[in-house]
Amino acid sequence: MPQFYRPDLGANPDDPFARDGDGKLVRRPYWLDMSDRSMVLAMTHGVGAKVPNDQKRVHLRDVGREHLIDDVCVQEILPPEK
Repeated sequence: MPQFYRPDLGANPDDPFARDGDGKLVRRPYWLDMSDRSMVLAMTHGVGAKVPNDQKRVHLRDVGREHLIDDVCVQEILPPEK
């Protein structure tokens, strides 16, 4: 199972993805107070834009927003090889 995203807290101590020693989300209210639309925008164009899809899925499940996985983790479709 993929692990949670681990931000560089030395570079950004207020990162909303920060977790404590037990793996619990420290800034959970930041995520829970967002609307679904804001969550999608934050994960695709904001703070979560550079987070790998596997870690986005785990994070969305953790905050109870698994219904947004298809909107956030868009699959890239490659053209067929010639």
